[in-house]
Amino acid sequence: MSWQKHDYENIPGTYVFDGKTSHSSYALNKLFYSFNKEESRKAFAEDPEGYADKFGLTGEQKQALLTGDFLTLLKMGANIYLLAKLAIPSGVSVQDAGAAFQGIPTEEFKKNLLTKAEGFQEKLEKEGGFWNG
Repeated sequence: MSWQKHDYENIPGTYVFDGKTSHSSYALNKLFYSFNKEESRKAFAEDPEGYADKFGLTGEQKQALLTGDFLTLLKMGANIYLLAKLAIPSGVSVQDAGAAFQGIPTEEFKKNLLTKAEGFQEKLEKEGGFWNG
């Protein structure tokens, strides 16, 4: 298959989930999707390597999966919503995953979130309340 280059491929720190990455990461995302079923999560917990082998992952994908390297999985095309299906049952919080994506410790990530939130409540109240989508 032939893929065209896009401008967004050159945005630093951005890992776009597009046709190219979805194609190359299909098996990986299929594995994550399987975690919708409790028996799949249990089977993975009992034998992660054997479970991964059932999906035909590449060696690099399997290594990242087994070591819990969330940033590499994201870069390889793991869909962020499906990646959460690996993180949460593994005892990894959203903050842990966010910290891993940025390459910083979880406590630093949490501190950064709080710093960015300073004054947000006041700004919302000043501008007329909350937007609830």
